[in-house]
Amino acid sequence: MTVELDGNTLTPEAVAAVARDGVRIEVSEAARERVRESRRRVEDVVESGEPVYGLNTGFGELVDERIPPEKLEALQHNLLRSHAAGAGRTLTREEVRAMMVARINALVTGHSGIREAVVDHLVAMCNGGVHPVVRSRGSLGASGDLAPLAHLSLVLIGDGEAFVEPPAGAESAAGESTADRSEPAQRLAGDRALEEIGFEPLSLAPKEGLALINGTQLTTGLAALAVVDSRRLLLAADGAGSLTTETTLATTATSDRAIQDVRPHSGQRTTAANVRRFTAGSDIVEAHRNCDRVQDAYSLRCLPQVHGAVRDAVSHLWEAVEIELNSATDNPLVFAADRVDERASGTDNASVLSGGNFHGAPLATRLEYVRLALVDLAAIAERRIDRLLNPNLQEPHLPPFLAADGGVESGYMIVQYTAASLVNELRSLGPASTDNTPVSGGQEDHVSMSAQSAFHVRRALEDATWVVAAELVCAAEAAEYVQDAFDTTDRLSLGMGTGALYDLIRDVVPPLSGDRSPADDVQRVADLVSDGVVADELEQATD
Repeated sequence: MTVELDGNTLTPEAVAAVARDGVRIEVSEAARERVRESRRRVEDVVESGEPVYGLNTGFGELVDERIPPEKLEALQHNLLRSHAAGAGRTLTREEVRAMMVARINALVTGHSGIREAVVDHLVAMCNGGVHPVVRSRGSLGASGDLAPLAHLSLVLIGDGEAFVEPPAGAESAAGESTADRSEPAQRLAGDRALEEIGFEPLSLAPKEGLALINGTQLTTGLAALAVVDSRRLLLAADGAGSLTTETTLATTATSDRAIQDVRPHSGQRTTAANVRRFTAGSDIVEAHRNCDRVQDAYSLRCLPQVHGAVRDAVSHLWEAVEIELNSATDNPLVFAADRVDERASGTDNASVLSGGNFHGAPLATRLEYVRLALVDLAAIAERRIDRLLNPNLQEPHLPPFLAADGGVESGYMIVQYTAASLVNELRSLGPASTDNTPVSGGQEDHVSMSAQSAFHVRRALEDATWVVAAELVCAAEAAEYVQDAFDTTDRLSLGMGTGALYDLIRDVVPPLSGDRSPADDVQRVADLVSDGVVADELEQATD
């Protein structure tokens, strides 16, 4: 599989495939022609001698400083070096790759004015397993994710460092093929890293340094991964809620189409449909359909409404990510002269316009929305865990804390403690995008903090995934006792989806036969959730 970058059609799923699965990328010929044409326009403007921000002036507060022609290359190189001022941990392999593919696609929209050679170097790095060492902290989400993108771009000029993976099929120092076992990446200086893939460092031309670092690609790359992961998590959460509904003998009538049709929010309808299909064919649901219970607790009865609201929030972010992935987000931007109404600078053939497409607000506000929604998803899952474990809330067929020998054993009691701790931790993550610290001498006086918002969503996903996995583990254990609720010797089946889910969990987590550490139980299921295995199993079982 190869992902073609054309500046118009990149999707979050494709970003995830490149970032996580090592899928190769290539640039379409139409996009390459746009890059070449944009570069010709920049060269026309440079030759005109007009002062143009980013081409022959200083940056930020130094915008009024004119740069002589003999120092234009140094201007671009110094920009990368001085702006690589990041702090904190280094980004992971998948985070760097997500940022790289997003940056390349933005450049090939044809409004950045860079040479085709810059694109070729970035593509070769991505395909060749050269992943720059990027510090994660330092972006303000305006003027782009400057510091992280500068760290990424340093390798292009032979500076900085990169992790270099051995090529597939190459021999390790021990004489073994890297196709047979995983070899660790080497951490090399930038020039050495380029040498490993047969490239030499670039000498940057006017505009290229600024084009490389002026954009939202750290935020966008992280957000692309987040929306893919969020959809996986939501499907798993629907499955967990469905399994809890069955094992606590709650009704599925709350997911009836009639209820959703008179409040037709898209996410709510999708969630309710998932509950119906996951529990379809369930003997357990049928066996207690006419029981005396009038209503279930909100954590069960309002599952479609709460999960649905989270689903709508994720869809809202997904829309913004798709737009951002296929947008020109640096500054200034290069256009044909006949495309613009007001030319700030340029020639008869081209216009170079300064604007604010680098500002991360369109992503930051929606990231905050998703972060809050994920807190709610974790919170309602934690409440369902309590209903599975709490002897004051449980159904009679379930033993306290799902311990076979209560008192001597504690079962999954402390799993709920950890879930409650994670939910509290999520609630303590304050909004990043509503804060603002002016920089660059006041020239950049309102920033988005979008990268911090993206990191908060990543943290929320990690914690919410653990809580949903904990519900799955507890609901699967509750299924061991559900037969005790009915006066029958026949084994009652779970639904099509929940039955497959139970089997999947039992592949990695055996039933309790006495107390053991639950940490590994939950983590194994959390890994299945985050890797998309749970979502795939549910889809395949109910297709």
